[in-house]
Amino acid sequence: MAFLLGAFAPLFLHVCLLSCGAWAKVELTMHESVEVYLDDSAQIPCQYSFTDASSEPSFVMIQWFVTAVGSGSRMRIFYSDDTEQMADNNTDYSGRIEVTSDQQGTRLIIQDVQLSDEREFFCQVNGLAAGNAEGKTHLRVFAPPEAPVIEGVLTGISVTSDGPSKVASCEARNGFPKPNITWYKNNTPLMPALGYVNVLTLVTRESSGFFSVQSTLEYRVAKEDKDAHFSCEVSFFVPAAIRTVESSSINVTVHYPTTMVELWKESPQGLVKEGDTVELRCQGDGNPPPPFIFNREQELDVDLESRGDVLMLSSVSRKDSGIYQCRPLESDGYTEVKGEMQLTVHYLDPAVVVPKDSEVMLKGEDLTATCNALSSLKTSTVWLKNGHQVGKGNTLHLKDATYETSGEYICKVTVPSLPALHTSGSVHIIVQGGPQLEGVEQEVQLEEAAGKMVNLSCEAQGHPLPSITWSVIGSQNWHEVVNKADDNMTRSVVSVKVTSDISALCNASNDMGTEVKVFSIKAIPSITSAAPFSPAEGSGVIIVVIILCLLLLAVLGSVLYFLHKKGKIPCGRSGKQEITKEKTTKDDIVVEMKTNTTNEGAVLLKAVNGDKKGPNEQ
Repeated sequence: MAFLLGAFAPLFLHVCLLSCGAWAKVELTMHESVEVYLDDSAQIPCQYSFTDASSEPSFVMIQWFVTAVGSGSRMRIFYSDDTEQMADNNTDYSGRIEVTSDQQGTRLIIQDVQLSDEREFFCQVNGLAAGNAEGKTHLRVFAPPEAPVIEGVLTGISVTSDGPSKVASCEARNGFPKPNITWYKNNTPLMPALGYVNVLTLVTRESSGFFSVQSTLEYRVAKEDKDAHFSCEVSFFVPAAIRTVESSSINVTVHYPTTMVELWKESPQGLVKEGDTVELRCQGDGNPPPPFIFNREQELDVDLESRGDVLMLSSVSRKDSGIYQCRPLESDGYTEVKGEMQLTVHYLDPAVVVPKDSEVMLKGEDLTATCNALSSLKTSTVWLKNGHQVGKGNTLHLKDATYETSGEYICKVTVPSLPALHTSGSVHIIVQGGPQLEGVEQEVQLEEAAGKMVNLSCEAQGHPLPSITWSVIGSQNWHEVVNKADDNMTRSVVSVKVTSDISALCNASNDMGTEVKVFSIKAIPSITSAAPFSPAEGSGVIIVVIILCLLLLAVLGSVLYFLHKKGKIPCGRSGKQEITKEKTTKDDIVVEMKTNTTNEGAVLLKAVNGDKKGPNEQ
C-alpha cells in the first residue's frame, strides 16, 4: 500500500487538485547540518506546517531518504503515513533508526553513529492536495584523534649544515575528520620559511575510515637553539568546537664550534708551593666538547701531555711558573681561540744562619746573628731558645754574654700568606771564660754537731768545662759522692764527717782561670744526757726497777728474819743502845752479800780493818 501510494502520489495529487480546488500549502524546515560524536546517537529534526490550518489535509505521508555512498543517488530508509510506519529493509540503517512525530513535525533518530553515516539525509512530506515539501540535513560525524606523539632526532644537528635539517616528527592517529598539526619552538608557532623552516605533512586514510597525519619539522638550528624546546600541537573538529592537544616538548642536541675557551687552576686551592701537584682544567663553549692542546707561552711548539681537558703538573718547582695556554682541536684543525692563565709557584729556600753551626765568644762580649731565607713571598722570622722566643726579625743581638747565653738558638722562617712554607736554621753559641761557681757567696759558714756527716755541693760553669778538686782541713774522714758534668757545668758533692772545726775548699779551674769556694764548718760538742726513750722503752725500765726493788726487799726481809731467830736483834727492849764504831774510811768497808746453798739467808759481814770473829759472835 505504501509503495503504491509512493508511486502514484503525483497522479493522486494532480487528481485531487483538479477535483477539490486549491488547498493549503505545506512548509518544511530542517537544519543545514547536525554534528555528533562517533558511536553516539544523532537526531535529525524535520519541522513542517500548512499555510492554512483550517484546511489542513487529513492524510500526510512522510519519507526519509539518504544519499547512497559512491553513486550519489538517493535511497529511502523510512516511510510513514496516518496508518503505518516502517523502516526499509536491507539498508545500512535497518535496525538503527527510529522516527518520532509531534505537533512540530517528525524526527529521525540514528543509533550508534558510524563514520559512514556522514552524508545527507532528506525529509519529504506529502500532504496530497496541500502539496509536498522536501528538506535535507548533512550529518557530520566527529572522532577525536589519539594524543600526538613526537620524536626528536637522536644524532646531533650541526649549525654548519646547509639549509634546514630534520629536527623532529609528530604523528596524530585515528581522527575524523582529518586533524591538523602545528609546530612550536619555545611555545611560539613555527611558520614555514624558505631556507629556515620546512614542514612535511603526510595524511593517511586508514581502512577504518580514520585519518592519520604525520608531520616532519625541518629547521635550520643555531647555537642559541641548544636550550630550545620543540613541540607539536594537533587541532581537530568536534561538535560545535575546535579542540587542540599539545605533545610533550623535546630538546635536540645542537653541535656548534668553540668560540670561547677558559683555563683555570682546579687544584690546589689557594697559592701553589713547590712540591704541589697542580691540576689545570680547560673548558670551551663548543658542543661536543673538543679535545684540547696545552702549551706554555715560552714553548708554544711543545705540546704538554694532558688527559682530555686536564693538564696535571706533578711536584712543581719555581721553574714551572709561567703562562699556560690551551687550544681546542676541532675537526677542521686548530683554531685561534685559546684560554690562558698565569701559574706562580711559590718557594722558600733553606734558612742561612750567620754565624754558621757554632760560635765561641768570650764572656762579656756582644754578638749579632742573622738568619735569611730567600722566598717569593713576604716572610716572618723568630728566634727560639729552649722553646721560648728570644728575638724577632732576621737579626738577633746578644749583649754582655754570660754563661746563660750559651746554648742553641733556632731561627724559624714562615710565610704568613702560605703557612705550608716554612724553614729553620740554628747556631750554637759557646761562651768562653773562667770558672763561675754557683751562688754569690765565696765563703759559706756552717755549724754542725760533732760526729755528724755533712754533704757539701759545688757547681761551676765555664768553658772549657772546669774541673773541681777539694781540700778538707780538720777532718780526714771525707770522700766525694757525686761528680758529674754536662755541656757547660760541673757538679761535685763531698761527704765530710765533722770531728772538729773544718775548712773545705772547692777549687774549680780551667784554662781560663781558677775560682775557689770555702765552706767553714764549726763543730758543736755533743752533750751526754739520758738518751731519750720512747714510752714503750720507759715502761720496760720501770718494770725492771720494780722487780729489782722487790728482790732487794725480799733479801733484806730474809736477813732480818734470820738475825731475829738467832737473837741478834732484841725485840721489845726499851731505852737506847749505843753502838760504838771504830773510825773508818770510806774505802775500808766492804759489804759482801753471798748466798749459801746450805745455809739459806746467811750473810757474811766482813770488816776489812776489824778482827775476824766466830760464828757465834757474828
